[in-house]
Amino acid sequence: MELKGRYVADSHRYDDSDALYRRCGNSGILLPKISLGFWHNFGGIDPYERSRAITHYAFDHGITHFDLANNYGPPYGSAEETMGRLMTDDFMPYRDELFISTKAGYDMWEGPYGNWGSRKYLMASLNQSLKRMNLDYVDLFYSHRYDPVTPLDETLQALVDIVKSGKALYVGISRWPLEALKYANEYLRQHDVPLLIYQGRLNLLDKEPQEEGILDYCSEQGIGFISFSPLAQGLLTDRYLKGIPEDSRMNKGKFLKKEKLTPELLDYLKSLNSIAEGRNETLAEMALAWILHQKGITSVLVGASNVEQLDKNMKCVHAEPFRNQDI
Repeated sequence: MELKGRYVADSHRYDDSDALYRRCGNSGILLPKISLGFWHNFGGIDPYERSRAITHYAFDHGITHFDLANNYGPPYGSAEETMGRLMTDDFMPYRDELFISTKAGYDMWEGPYGNWGSRKYLMASLNQSLKRMNLDYVDLFYSHRYDPVTPLDETLQALVDIVKSGKALYVGISRWPLEALKYANEYLRQHDVPLLIYQGRLNLLDKEPQEEGILDYCSEQGIGFISFSPLAQGLLTDRYLKGIPEDSRMNKGKFLKKEKLTPELLDYLKSLNSIAEGRNETLAEMALAWILHQKGITSVLVGASNVEQLDKNMKCVHAEPFRNQDI
């Protein structure tokens, strides 16, 4: 995809709105069923023009939600810096059409104040994130993980005050256990900052949010749910069906270890691939479609290393419903 001159968004970007968007819980927010995650492929080590191409293609096809975190990169902070360049170069005229999220909770800087869920960390981190992204506010700010030591009231009141300061429009939480989620929901509601969304890992290999009752609770309470790692770091694609490619994420061994691909798992992946072929879909398309057909799901976060990959993933929004016998 060749990029030339000033970016002008495609005038037909909302033509598929009926199929693409879904209401986030009981809120006024519609999110695209496919959201673009910046966890990988948008850091300082990645080609900027490729990031431009991917984000242009996403927005040109109605993907309005870009999901980041303070420590996405590598190095830490560099994905947000990429977002800041994109805002300056391309997206500032479309700021009000974008829904941009970021998070804080994992290690970001040295010392006792650069991690977990203290008020000091969350507020300082968001201030840094806004500078990196060239934004006055984010649409959504998450507590990125549950902190078992910091009082929940401290973390939650920080989220309340962040919204009331105007630095975020909505708040979410990611990977909190069910009882903490229930407490957070009640606390935030009582303080007039309702919990917009929960971010958790849900895919065909990891159904913990369903098994723990988180998805049901979110659905009952009018809280949105967005799934990260929907393709299980690439396991739910055709990439590993014939072994481990040399250039694969698994071969590099940082987030996906070789020992994960057991003979039993490989057999299961092949059986899923057969089902996908019967649906005239790739394994990745079916895996994404399966998530979107679960009760209570608002959106799935996909990464993309190129435009072609994103284009293939977007096909899932038009997938046929699942029959009980499918999976």
